[in-house]
Amino acid sequence: MTKKKVHKPGSATIAMNKRARHEYFIEDEIEAGLALQGWEVKAMREGKANIMDSYVVFRNGEAYLFGATITPLNVASSHIVCDPTRSRKLLLNKKELDSIFGLSNRDGYTIVALSMYWKNAWAKVKIGVAKGKQLHDKRTDIKDREWQVSKNRIIKHANR
Repeated sequence: MTKKKVHKPGSATIAMNKRARHEYFIEDEIEAGLALQGWEVKAMREGKANIMDSYVVFRNGEAYLFGATITPLNVASSHIVCDPTRSRKLLLNKKELDSIFGLSNRDGYTIVALSMYWKNAWAKVKIGVAKGKQLHDKRTDIKDREWQVSKNRIIKHANR
């Protein structure tokens, strides 16, 4: 029998959208597959993906990832036309698709890409149903984060 490959922790991540958690309240997260071309898979294995400004759009009852950039490799085949910013179809079952479509139609909600990663041999994207934050909400999050750091520092020095 062959042994299963052991993945290093954190090595499966291709791209993260750190700005999404800063600018939005993430209410629900869903894992979706991506329909990719061969050159895109090779480029993603090299870490040439960016999902910073990407979001989900609906066309003809299907969900597409819009705004994600996958930069083609220099050694890509010359007979294939590489479009780095094309819309990529999200692979979701009907129940998940209906669920996020209904959530996105509410006022003030959008669906953003949070992270892109490998799950076994498949490329997956984690999308989140998000509501925009106001400036005062961002300040509250920053205060909470700074308080946690200070609290940990105080506890660490108190035990000495």
